[in-house]
Amino acid sequence: TILNRFRRMDLENRWRDLDLLLQRQGNLVGPGFEACPELREYIHSEDCRILCVGAGGLGCEVLKDLALSGFVNIDVIDMDTIDVSNLNRQFLFRMHDVGKSKAKVAAERINARVAGVNVVAHHCRIEEKPAEFYKQFTLIVLGLDSLEARRFMNSIVCSFLEFEEDGKPRLETIKPMVDGGTEGFKGHARVILPGFTPCFECTLWLFPPQTKFPLCTLAETPRSPAHCIEYVHLILWGEQRQGEEFDTDNEEHMKWMYNKAAERAAQYGIQGVTYQLTQGVVKNIIPAIASTNAIISAACVLEALKIITLCSSGLNNYLMYMGAQGIYSVTVPYERDPGCIVCSPGVTFEVHPAMTLQQVIDKMVSEPQALGQQELKGPSLSLGASHLFAHGIFEEDTRPNLAKPISQLVPEGKLSVLTVNDKKLAMPLRVQLKWASTESGENMKE
Repeated sequence: TILNRFRRMDLENRWRDLDLLLQRQGNLVGPGFEACPELREYIHSEDCRILCVGAGGLGCEVLKDLALSGFVNIDVIDMDTIDVSNLNRQFLFRMHDVGKSKAKVAAERINARVAGVNVVAHHCRIEEKPAEFYKQFTLIVLGLDSLEARRFMNSIVCSFLEFEEDGKPRLETIKPMVDGGTEGFKGHARVILPGFTPCFECTLWLFPPQTKFPLCTLAETPRSPAHCIEYVHLILWGEQRQGEEFDTDNEEHMKWMYNKAAERAAQYGIQGVTYQLTQGVVKNIIPAIASTNAIISAACVLEALKIITLCSSGLNNYLMYMGAQGIYSVTVPYERDPGCIVCSPGVTFEVHPAMTLQQVIDKMVSEPQALGQQELKGPSLSLGASHLFAHGIFEEDTRPNLAKPISQLVPEGKLSVLTVNDKKLAMPLRVQLKWASTESGENMKE
């Protein structure tokens, strides 16, 4: 039929624009680019896997753009369920989807709409997945609304980074990550190539501190809806629900918070407390604008395509977009912090080859100044993907390592970077071992 003929023509021409990018040389191509049909074959293959972290307003746009840009094997991870307030901008969801997993519904919609694409959903917290899960992906795109989640993902991709003896990053261990974020009419897109571009920890100063209210104002003279919400959040919850930890992702907790805030607002004649505002204040969420999400998503996916195919020079390395008064964007080449505890070779820590792993751990705990004032309580240590000693399910298997010399567990004479995890750390700490001389070892024995 005529309709089937048009469908066949559409499939034949589907990637015509992509081929114009990948099969032609040009003045703006990236270093080492070679125009060839194999580039499109690669991004269509199982060897090219993309992970989208987040399936909210920005995540929906990213999934759509990835699928329409030629990426076939895509995974998406998100712990949230769909709320009716999401429907005005998270276009993959419908009213009958309310209460369902964002990741699962988003994957189903993309798979149904874009032929040949395979989106796999993971409905869980990002912390629940082991590092090996993230290591399998060619590139990771973030569509998150939380600084803590960004710092966690940053620590994961930086933990894969290994260094040569001269301190230079090993190229094959770099896990590229593209991050997008939006706040109303503002947004950003950034490229993180661990070891080459600044990571989140290098540029934490970019994120302004959260607004805090004096407790006396909250308790005695509230003047705004936010004051009423924060009063319930910081004071009333602890008084009326002692011993119970508030969970921002628990619907019952959030409804209780809203109802109590509405009661306090009515008591002081304050208008404007809504459930959506309560979520925004407690989670520090700024209302999202659909058009901003679309613009930032396009920038992120374009950078992903450029990183994987080298079809054009990449972003260097932070794009800011401002659309409140006209349309304005600027690219800023921020610099790495050479002393960053996450993406650098690590904090230098001197050990002697004869020291046991237990002695190394004891020294880390007793000498926080040797780790850049990082205090530890009961650290777990790993070298690459190998656990040297780990608490929890690996403790029984790794406990025999405590009595072994560190030189038996870690190759001596090479640049050895350990990953240290501890309950007192906000994120894993990279520690570069410095091998002490024999003389210092004799002094240690004495």
